[in-house]
Amino acid sequence: MKSIIKSLSLGNILVSDGAWGTFLQKEGLVPGECPELWCIEHREKVFNIARSYVEAGSDIILTNSFGGTSFKLEHYGLTDRVTELNEAAADISREAAGDDVIVAGSMGPTGKLLLMGDVTEEELYDAFKEQAVALERGGADAVCIETFAAIDEAELAIKAARENTKLEVICTFTFEKTVQGEYRTMMGVSPTQSAEACVAAGAHIVGTNCGNGMVQMGAIVEEIIAAVPGVPVVVHANAGMPVNVNGVDTFPETPEEMAENVQAVLDAGVKIVGGCCGTTPAHIRAMKKIANN
Repeated sequence: MKSIIKSLSLGNILVSDGAWGTFLQKEGLVPGECPELWCIEHREKVFNIARSYVEAGSDIILTNSFGGTSFKLEHYGLTDRVTELNEAAADISREAAGDDVIVAGSMGPTGKLLLMGDVTEEELYDAFKEQAVALERGGADAVCIETFAAIDEAELAIKAARENTKLEVICTFTFEKTVQGEYRTMMGVSPTQSAEACVAAGAHIVGTNCGNGMVQMGAIVEEIIAAVPGVPVVVHANAGMPVNVNGVDTFPETPEEMAENVQAVLDAGVKIVGGCCGTTPAHIRAMKKIANN
């Protein structure tokens, strides 16, 4: 099992991968179709996505398992296939990664809110445990608990992974800028609150993903770094802020433009950079050049 923390301790800046969802859509995934099922029914296409990021220079690649909890798979009638689909997702990325690249299993939010009483802590914990264990069995080195908005749900995901696997744990939240100029999640959580809670719950690495381009990420990561000094911070940014073109959100930032903005977050102290919505292997290749300087 490869270690992100060990690699970072050697002074390395690591580059993660880019978008998976938008990539899958380009490959033919249609609305209403289960992305995780592609790990079984379109394995070669999923493998090619993972491999394209490896070839672009990613040091870490994720897995096609963002919606891999029983709660998300329930929408497709696939709750009995959680283990199968997550193992397959990790196995595909593990094969694509080869011997040198780290695999971080993607774990997204369940869509359930403890605050509303539509799920219990035990149910959430068990769902995340089931997913994390399957990702480890499939060959993941770490988990990336990503795109979270609620602290209580993230804490349960972190604890489930830490208490039931040997995987390193990354946890990232998604923030939006308020009218007051502050960054908050949709549940009102600040970057400081998210970072402190995630580290207390056992996360090895914290940060932010989605919702913002690399330029907007600067203020967020400065707050996170100040809150948890010494803890590695990751940024997975979108390819700029979305622009609606004929009813479709597009991400306008070119690989070169995104790469130009990477240096600022590295200067702030970020140790891992990568992409989210709208980013491609070309974006990762351009970021890799900056990170290697």
